[in-house]
Amino acid sequence: MAAEVRGNLDVEDRGSVLIARVDGGPLGLFGNDIAEQLEVLVDRADGDPKIQAVVFTGTHPGRFVSHAEVRWLQEGGATVPSVGVKGASALARVARGVNRAGGMKGALGKTPLWPAVQLERVHQTFLKMNRSGVIFIAALNGSALGLGAEFSWANDLRVMSDGDYFIGQPEVLLGIMPGGGGTQRLPRLVGNHKALVAILSGEPFTPAQALEIGAVDDVVAQEKVLERALELAATLGSRPKTSRAAIKRAVYFGGSTDLEAGLHIERSEFLATALSKIGQELMLDYMANTEASGELPLYQPGVFEEVLATGNTRGAGAPKAGA
Repeated sequence: MAAEVRGNLDVEDRGSVLIARVDGGPLGLFGNDIAEQLEVLVDRADGDPKIQAVVFTGTHPGRFVSHAEVRWLQEGGATVPSVGVKGASALARVARGVNRAGGMKGALGKTPLWPAVQLERVHQTFLKMNRSGVIFIAALNGSALGLGAEFSWANDLRVMSDGDYFIGQPEVLLGIMPGGGGTQRLPRLVGNHKALVAILSGEPFTPAQALEIGAVDDVVAQEKVLERALELAATLGSRPKTSRAAIKRAVYFGGSTDLEAGLHIERSEFLATALSKIGQELMLDYMANTEASGELPLYQPGVFEEVLATGNTRGAGAPKAGA
């Protein structure tokens, strides 16, 4: 029997940006070791006000993350009796409660419930990424299938290598279906029908196809992937972190509800940012500069470009000394 893959996240600290290199062994697989380290990293980034962005890339020369470690999935499933959707739903609900309680691995590590708890933890880690003010970017240095693709969908942006690579959800070809969020996140990126056909067929997207339909945000030469991801991290990471968190929550969670509920989420997040210290400071500064110059700062020649570069309106449009 093949040995269990011991994965690792190698984290490089570049000040406001962390680069996390995903090492899934010689085959580039995503197993429980990586899942646990990812949870720790996301919590660290979210809780540290100095960290503005995290960029993920793979250590395999042609793969971002190949897919989930099939052994991890199969052995976990083998410990659980075959159940229908209702039984599986009940198992998932119990797993959520156990996951919230925490500290149960010692008691549950050899029981049928443990695989469901592990899956629940992966989902919760991805959701933490979506709620966080940190910008998460997948620098796809190569191909990504299954959980590798789902991991990239959970990021805020995706930069993919140009070349003979692919990204998609092939689970149907193994007699299963996506379990890391693919049926929910891919439709939100590319639309229901395109996602449905791709997931039903198991056929992946080429980099050009993925870019065309919005499954990735940019396609560049492989040697430029990390550089481009870091550029995006610097740009979006320059915006106020509290505002980014509010925007992400409103879009990711408000955009998935009915309009009335989504507007309530937006109102709540807007009011929180408007009452925040930085929101008050920047709005007062903007009004003062408007009064001093007699014109709205964002309508003054060249000011909008300056603001986009700095990431906030502090000092924008203020009269120059001696003017």
